[in-house]
Amino acid sequence: MSIERLGYLGFAVKDVPAWDYFLTQNVGLMAAGAAGDAALYRADQRAWRIAVQPGELDDLAYAGLEVDDAAALERMADKLRQAGVAFTRGDEALMQQRKVMGLLCLQDPFGLPLEIYYGPAETFDQPFLPSAPVSGFVTGDQGIGHFVRCVPDTAKAMAFYTEVLGFVLSDIIDIQMGPEMSVPAHFLHCNGRHHTIALAAFPIPKRIHHFMLQANTIDDVGYAFDRLDAAGRITSLLGRHNNDHTISFYADTPSPMIEVEFGWGPRTVDSSWTVVRHNRTAMWGHKSVRGQR
Repeated sequence: MSIERLGYLGFAVKDVPAWDYFLTQNVGLMAAGAAGDAALYRADQRAWRIAVQPGELDDLAYAGLEVDDAAALERMADKLRQAGVAFTRGDEALMQQRKVMGLLCLQDPFGLPLEIYYGPAETFDQPFLPSAPVSGFVTGDQGIGHFVRCVPDTAKAMAFYTEVLGFVLSDIIDIQMGPEMSVPAHFLHCNGRHHTIALAAFPIPKRIHHFMLQANTIDDVGYAFDRLDAAGRITSLLGRHNNDHTISFYADTPSPMIEVEFGWGPRTVDSSWTVVRHNRTAMWGHKSVRGQR
């Protein structure tokens, strides 16, 4: 029994209006009202995929991990008990706020709140209308995208995400952080998406390094690059990753040290996948231009 997909992300930020503009006018998501003090944003037929609420954290506040039904949720509850992982059940108020039928609330070994849930709300009667030119995002069985989790102990995090939550290692990249510093990043999948979560001991005081959204076409990526370049947010130029082969770029969000990756064209994984190791993040491109544009 394992997590099926990444369903949603919730951020607590100091500048909600800046995030609203960023997610709608720069990224192209659709504003979808509010739940409590959180502004909601859509990327597809789901009622919401990203929530932004006011808070001093300026970081990822929680991540929603989806299972298929109530029985799968109970199997995950049993697995958490057997592993000695503390959790609570979301009450009716929280279920209404998250627009799900049931959820379990827990934390990963380093304090990131996780919500394992089933039964998300869909809104086919209200078609997804992007706020900026984008033909759409690749979601469905692959979920909303991925995020890179910053952890002080990768081995401990790996044990939790693989042995308890059921993620599977896709590959490892040894990322050069300086002339004498290399950080191994472990990329984990739970469906056909090459990685839904990556784990790395990056030396930044944030829960995540970035989150990624996958667009339908390469032109979507180009248009988004132009928008975010005009906004002065580009941190790395277009490039293609070594491991999943995504063509993408990176840009700053309104919260310092947290980026968005906007990409297209990754390869997928299946039962025939073989774990390998890389010593570069990119086949080509992804030149850092932080502070230069």
